[in-house]
Amino acid sequence: MATMQWGRLQTDIDCALRRGGWYRVTAIGSLEATLDVGRKSQAVPTYLLQIVSAPPRRWTVVPRPADAVRMPPDWTRYAVCPSCRERAALPARRQPRTLTCGRCRGEFQVDWSEGYLAG
Repeated sequence: MATMQWGRLQTDIDCALRRGGWYRVTAIGSLEATLDVGRKSQAVPTYLLQIVSAPPRRWTVVPRPADAVRMPPDWTRYAVCPSCRERAALPARRQPRTLTCGRCRGEFQVDWSEGYLAG
């Protein structure tokens, strides 16, 4: 049996994937990987993805996308839940160690050291 893999965007582009969210990889080809996005298959070019054998169990801190339209204007950054991909506001002047997800109720550490999509 093949090991389960997970993928997320490693490039700041507008597509069906939520920035910072991990998705189950159902197939990998030479040019595309197929991800389970909302119980539907989504083909994504592999060069756009980071693929790992186990998803991290920490909140990902994401800088506000330049093209964000459905996001509160005061969010300069936000966190993405490692379990359900829900977004959460981050305080402007604090760096909390943990956050509890308002959707799945999971409590996870915040990965402030990662630098996801920075630069």
